[in-house]
Parts: sequence; C-alpha cells; structure tokens
Amino acid sequence: MKAIVINASPRKNWNTAELIKSAKKGAESAGAETEYFDLYDLSFRGCMSCLACKRKGNEPCRCYWNDDLPPLIEKILNANTLLIGSPIYFGEPTAQFRALLERLLFCVLSYDTRSSAFKGKLNIGLIYTMNAPRETYENIYLEKFKFHEHSLVRLLNGEVRSLASCDTLQVPDYSKYNMAAFSEEHKRKVHDEVFPQDLQNAYKLGAELSRI
Repeated sequence: MKAIVINASPRKNWNTAELIKSAKKGAESAGAETEYFDLYDLSFRGCMSCLACKRKGNEPCRCYWNDDLPPLIEKILNANTLLIGSPIYFGEPTAQFRALLERLLFCVLSYDTRSSAFKGKLNIGLIYTMNAPRETYENIYLEKFKFHEHSLVRLLNGEVRSLASCDTLQVPDYSKYNMAAFSEEHKRKVHDEVFPQDLQNAYKLGAELSRI
C-alpha cells in the first residue's frame, strides 16, 4: 500500500500542512508507505497542450512535458492513495493544485473513448482550508468543488472524500497586519476548539482511504 501526500499550500508549516501531515500519519497507521511533497517546491506549469500524451506510439497515462511534474504524476498513478491539501484563495484551491489536477487528469483521459485510460484504482482525500466560515463552505463551496471531485472519481476509478477546515487562523499575530475585518479572538477560539478536531478528522481520512 502506497500513499502520496501533497501539500498544495505555499506555507510549509501552517494549517494546510498540519492537516495533510496528520492525514499522512493516519495513512501510516493503516500500514501505508507514504511519500510527502510540498508542491510549491516543484517547478511546473499547467498543461502546455503538447498532446504528447495522445500521440500514437506513446504510453497513455504519462505526462511528457519536461519539468518537475511528470515524476510526481508517475508516483501518483502508481500509488493506492493520494492525499492532497490546499488552501482556498478567491473561492478556489491554489493555482498549483489546479495545475497538478489539469496535468494529471488530462494525461489519463483517452481521446479515443472519451473515458479513462487508467486501469488502476486511486483513492483520493482532499483537504481544504479556508478563512471563510463553515456556512460559506456548506452553502457555496461544497457544491462548487464537486466538479473536481467528480472528475477524479470518473478518471481515477477510486473513492474521493473531502474535508474542510474553516474559519482558520491566518497569522500568528494579527496586530502586525492590516486585517481589521477579522477578530483575532474569534480566530484563536476556532483554532483552539475546532482545529484539533479537524486534525483528528484528517488522520481518520488518511487511515480510512488507505485501508480501502
């Protein structure tokens, strides 16, 4: 059992990273061998439309563009579980998260059958962190993010589960920033009372997806 764990946040030691590392520990508790990546350490772009993954004679389910992403895509497609976390910026996961999904999903999409060329099964855990409150996630983002999740299910043949950590603490000291619209007292209260539960849920997510 192999799990690839990806932090798609530019911050290596904050909310998203903490949650995805907890999911990693959960996967390891289920016996999975894990490999961890900070996505912002890699140099890559979104799909370059070279169509090499569709060229006759080339292997399907492989990205041929020469940057840091093809080795990671290969590792993902040879794993049993993918755990990936991203903060939400302007209502969407990070640009790096979307670029990874763009490259990953396009190379497994068959233009002969309009279905997946991927013969394996990859379970996926998505962890979202956001400054927005729980109500915004449930009323707006939950439905919006189903597009990504549906594509992952359809093309990677596994189970997809998501977890959202809302109303997160943005910085250690709000007095140093122009953030008067937010209550540091409220943010710290959520961080102290709710975030530990989110960490437990992330651990459980990693463990359960690694057992399926």
